[in-house]
Amino acid sequence: MVREQVSPWGFVGMGGLACLLFLVLGSVVVAPWWLVALLLVLWLVLLGLGVRWFTPHPRRTAWVPVVGLVVWLAALVGGVGRLGWGG
Repeated sequence: MVREQVSPWGFVGMGGLACLLFLVLGSVVVAPWWLVALLLVLWLVLLGLGVRWFTPHPRRTAWVPVVGLVVWLAALVGGVGRLGWGG
């Protein structure tokens, strides 16, 4: 019986998505509820994509949380800087 080598990149991507979830949920302190809800929907889409790519494309899975982080950062910086969220 021969086993395939499992790539660690899928696990890196899933760990990154778990970290991203904490960032999204922590955004409720400075962002309005509707933005946090939209970011949660985006996170669910990214989670589905990560699950789908976990085995066939593990290196792509590692980039999924990076995309989510860029969108989260742009939304928060734009909202705090231009719209005056969070105080």
